[in-house]
Amino acid sequence: MLYVQQSLSSDEDIIYIARFHWFYDVQAVMAIVWGLFFALSLLVSMEILISYLPESVSKIMMSYPIEPDDGWLAVVRKMHPVIKLVALLMFLMGVLRFAQMMVVKATTEIVVTSNRIVYKRGLIARNVGEMSIDRIESVSVQQPFWGRIFDFGRLIIHGMGVGEMIMPNLAEPIRFRKAIEKARSG
Repeated sequence: MLYVQQSLSSDEDIIYIARFHWFYDVQAVMAIVWGLFFALSLLVSMEILISYLPESVSKIMMSYPIEPDDGWLAVVRKMHPVIKLVALLMFLMGVLRFAQMMVVKATTEIVVTSNRIVYKRGLIARNVGEMSIDRIESVSVQQPFWGRIFDFGRLIIHGMGVGEMIMPNLAEPIRFRKAIEKARSG
């Protein structure tokens, strides 16, 4: 909460701090799982494909000849380096997506104060959206089916003449809306 705490005025209090729902963490972990799944699927499909191709073609895909008693890992070790590199890149794409999502989570601050709503994102380049509580016209809550069950959703805050702020999927969106109403009335 460094940015919001630094930017508070003397007569301003923090009313509510929004947080990401745990589904966001699940999505981030699933990026690694999907990367691993696609990498292993490539390696397994190449192993199966090599066994059905003519020997002249399979020699191109292998660095070393396959022995009849070679296991799955031995076949993977003998595959052409380009095939193993593509599988590694698939896995690394999942890891990088995970890292990107965790950086977004760690560097995002969404806070309702007694005077304004602050939505700060960014690690190096900071992007801050603020809207005065007095300028809020309406707050829309969008909850899909699973959002209703697991209590997450997206808020769209419409301002008078200043556009709108679209929040990411947050935990307890109704509580967030109530905090805005509390700030507006108090």
